Amino acid sequence: MSPFLFFLMQFAILAYALVGGVFLAFSDFIMRSLSLTGGVGGVEAMQVINREVFRWVFMALFLGMAAVSLVISGYAAVWLSGPAGTLILLSGFVYLFGCFGVTVAFNVPMNEALAGMDLVADTTHSYWTGTYLPRWTFWNSARTIACGLSAMLLLTGLLWLTQTQARLV
Repeated sequence: MSPFLFFLMQFAILAYALVGGVFLAFSDFIMRSLSLTGGVGGVEAMQVINREVFRWVFMALFLGMAAVSLVISGYAAVWLSGPAGTLILLSGFVYLFGCFGVTVAFNVPMNEALAGMDLVADTTHSYWTGTYLPRWTFWNSARTIACGLSAMLLLTGLLWLTQTQARLV
């Protein structure tokens, strides 16, 4: 394995964990806190959060890891075999489908629906409490798990690979 790919996989482990940590914060206490604000406070705060999330640091990690996941999975599919290769391949797939795919299919459409709602409308409050909070948090928790699983699979696969290569030398 080239030093570049080895470094890329090490970076990916950290980045998967960082992205998962952001999602964990939302599932663990941010969404619960927003739900307790009463009135329109939680809706307004989430609308602002959904606009501000497009700052470069988080989006660079989130979107960049989709591309990195493709590279890692492609490398594993073509060049690696055995358990280590399978774990590394799966790490990328889990991120692509469990984090990126869930975001595109579930969380973003709910964010877009919320963004267009009037803060004081009864339908907004109904959507916020009856649909958005429980469903968004559920899918966010799925993203959290996917990121953690991706980091774990990649770390285990990379350790397995390096241990196997060390025994061959």
